[in-house]
This record gives sequence, structure tokens and C-alpha cells, in this order.
Amino acid sequence: MSVGDVSSVPSQFAEPFLKLTAITKSYPGVVALSDFAAEVRRGEVVGLVGENGAGKSTLMKILGGVTTPDRGTVEIDGVPHHSLTVSQSMSAGIAFVHQELNLFENLDVAANVFIGREPRKFGLLNVVDGKTLHAMVQPYLDQLGATFSSSTAVSRLSLAQRQMVEIAKALSLNARLVILDEPTSSLPLAETEKLLKVMAALKANGIAVMFVSHRLNEVVQASDRVIILRDGRLVGHLQGGAVTHDAMVKLMVGRDLKVAYSAPASERGDVVLSVQKLRTKTFPLAEVSIDVHRGEVLGLAGLVGAGRTELAHTLFGIDRTEGGTVLLDGAPVRFANSAEAVRAGVFLVPEDRKGMGLLLDFAITENITLPNLRAYARGMTISRRAERERAEKSRGELDIRAPSVAARAGSLSGGNQQKVVLAKWLAMKPRVIIFDEPTRGIDIGAKSEIYRLMRILADSGVAVLMISSDMEEVIGVSDRVAVMHQGRISGILDRAQCREEDILRLAVGHGVAEPANQAGHTQC
Repeated sequence: MSVGDVSSVPSQFAEPFLKLTAITKSYPGVVALSDFAAEVRRGEVVGLVGENGAGKSTLMKILGGVTTPDRGTVEIDGVPHHSLTVSQSMSAGIAFVHQELNLFENLDVAANVFIGREPRKFGLLNVVDGKTLHAMVQPYLDQLGATFSSSTAVSRLSLAQRQMVEIAKALSLNARLVILDEPTSSLPLAETEKLLKVMAALKANGIAVMFVSHRLNEVVQASDRVIILRDGRLVGHLQGGAVTHDAMVKLMVGRDLKVAYSAPASERGDVVLSVQKLRTKTFPLAEVSIDVHRGEVLGLAGLVGAGRTELAHTLFGIDRTEGGTVLLDGAPVRFANSAEAVRAGVFLVPEDRKGMGLLLDFAITENITLPNLRAYARGMTISRRAERERAEKSRGELDIRAPSVAARAGSLSGGNQQKVVLAKWLAMKPRVIIFDEPTRGIDIGAKSEIYRLMRILADSGVAVLMISSDMEEVIGVSDRVAVMHQGRISGILDRAQCREEDILRLAVGHGVAEPANQAGHTQC
């Protein structure tokens, strides 16, 4: 199908070009999919939701030709297949945009879109026809509303723009179904809106989209209908006005689940962490001043590149301080490294939990006890029994779901991995915990547990600083919301008066409708 080939038949009346019937796939001890059935039509956006382990990944692998089902039928244009090969999947127009993008940063956009398929000059294999290549790619970018050209280096693109490049690659392969796997998990609201517009453009051109996401509010915005999986089974379809956050949650978890968006049990206490005119190496001329109180969750919002993670890394001793003062319970501190921050009771739960928060090949026990091995020393040796007891206690307190504490951290779901990261700090009496994107890639049930744990920490007197690009999370979980713009705090909003539009205005450097209060505080 060409880029401009728009279906004249409304998707709700069109015949399905892809039909799955009784798809079943089992692994030793686990039924990943059981009698799954679904249809996909041209020009519709289908949401696919379910908790981690519900069967979404298995379904995508079957559609991609990577996994063969035990039984069932995959029907494409009326032709039944027991399974697909990778080449059959691609030939059928099924294209994937994975959460971990597969692009070459040292090449430009055009080279990435047609990597391995470049047009050649004069039929010579080693001479790329660059002019033709760029002429082929630019219409796809125009179709998606891209603000960059085919000659732009990928290294200069934002994450949302890189996803556009992956989608352009899918269009160049005559995609009929584009499967987006957690495409917004790392995007702030402004970038997410751009991606939702791209999905609408694909739909308008008769291309089907399968939108896999844990961000249910975005699924509501984007989807014509939603398929819900639980424990490998199809548990429901929702369509049109029936697609709501609460309806999806109830089907996903099998019960009503009220996410822990609750106010603190008591008034916030004294200031634990006071940041005064702090300058980071990324924004050496911008000053950050902010206080985090005992017993509160202070949300930190802002666009990608605003300096939120850089601030967290500076406070945790990963990056050097360019100037300013940090007070911990009124006493000045300056951490030369993260080990000093840990000794002072300042801990970071990083955005990249796999790369920075865990040793994936090590057991749960070792991940929990490693930062504080002295606590488990008995003479000149480490007591394995003491380590196991600590790990078992954490497993029970945080409901870490694993066969045993000897299980590899890399084998756990995202939510349970996050709990292990948190467990290692909770064993060390935290004073301040910084969460950077705490629920990225985590399903709705695990999100609720993380929010509950954050609130328990705050109520126990810990000062919690939460960095998040999820607007619903920021507004729902935070007691106050500080917003960053270009390395500075552009305003602080009280929870009761906080609105999404005011956070966005502050994030892009504008004020809100009402005047700012003293000390940079703003009321909506």
C-alpha cells in the first residue's frame, strides 16, 4: 500500500485482513496464551493491554514470526496459517516499533529507514544513490508530520522523533499493521501528543495500529477499541465510549483497583533536604532551589532535557556540583560520589533500573545486601544466613513475586525489579529517596504497589522526591509538584490546586494565570 492510499471503507465495517483463532502457546509450567482470538481491520487503532505476564509479548512474537503457537490459526487476507515466519510476517505488512529502538545514531534518517535496502547508482553494489534515497524517504516523513528532514543525523533527534524514524521504516516496508510496543514509556506529555498525532495519521491512511501500553489514559485517547489480556487469556473487548481507565483496570486485574492516589496521613514535617542555588554540570548557569520535607512526596515534572535527572544525579553524588548548597537536616553536605550519599542516607532509584539499579545476573539476595555488606559481616566473613533472612524479610514486606530469593534479578518483571531496587535501600534507613521515573514500563497492579510503598515511606518520615513524565502520576501521587524548565525551577504547585495545563505552562517556561507566591511557589 502506498503512503497516500486511504481506505474508503470505515474500519468498523471493513473486513479484517488479520484474524487470529484459538491461538495457544505454552512453556514449561506456564500457559502464555490460551485460545486467544482477535481481528484487525484497516484504519483502526487497537489497544492491547494487560499486566506483565498477561501474554502480550508472546502474542507479538507470534505475529512477528518469531514464535510458533502450539495450536490455532493466523489468517491473513483469508489465507490460514498455522504459524508465520519472519519473512511472511513482513510480507503481510506487519511491522514493529519496539520499546528499545534499533537505529544507528551515526547515520542520517534516510540511511536508517532503508538500511540494507539502499538504491544503487548504475547498478553498482557499493555505490549508494543518495539523491534517490532521500527522495524516497522524505514523503514518509511528510506523511507523519515530521519537523526534521531525511538528511538529519539520528543523534540529533529526540526519542519521539526517533520513533517516527522507526515508523517511517515500517511505512517503507508497505506496513498494513504497525505494532507500537510501549512507545510512550519514556516520553513526556508534549512528546506523547506528537506520537498520538502520528498514530492518527497512520489510521487516516488506512493503516492499522496496535498500541501496547501501560499508560491507560493514552490508550483511552488513542484507541478505537481495546483488547484486554489476563493470565494468557482474552478477558474482554472494549469499544468506543466503553473504553475507560476503570473498565480496563477491572478486566486486567479481575477486580476494581483504586490506585494509591491519596493524601499523606499527617502534615508534612521539617525540611530534610534543602537545595539552595544548586548548579549542575549540564546547566552550569542555572540555579535550582527546592526543599523536600519529611513526610511528603514532592513531584518533579518537566520536559525531557529540563534537567531533572541531572539534578538527581548531582544530589546522589554521581555528577559534580558546579555551585550552590545542599543541606541535609540543616547541615551542609557535598557528596564526592554516590557512596558518600548512601552513607548519609540519600538514595536514588534510577530510571534505568536494569543498567544502574540492579546486577541482573545476581540473585535477589545479593542485589539487596550488596550496598551494605558490613551489616552482614560475622568476623572476617559474610553471613549467608543473615543475607537470606534480610532478603526474605524484604520479599515479604514488599511482596516481591519470585520463586525464591535465589532467583536472578534479571528474570523478574519490571515491577518486581523495581521492588528489589527499593528493598536494598529500605534495609539501610533512608532519610531521602529520589525516584526517577519509578513506574516506567510497569503494569497497573505493580504501579499501585509502588505508589503505596512511596506513601508508606513518606508517612514514616522519609523525604521522597519523585521525577516523572507521567502527568497522571505526577498529579495523583505528589503532595506538591515542582516544575523544571532549562535547569531551573519554574514554579511549585500545591496538590489541591494543581492542574495539568499549569504544569505544562511552567514546563515550557510560561507562568500560570495567577501570580507566583514567595520563594518561587505558584498556586493554580
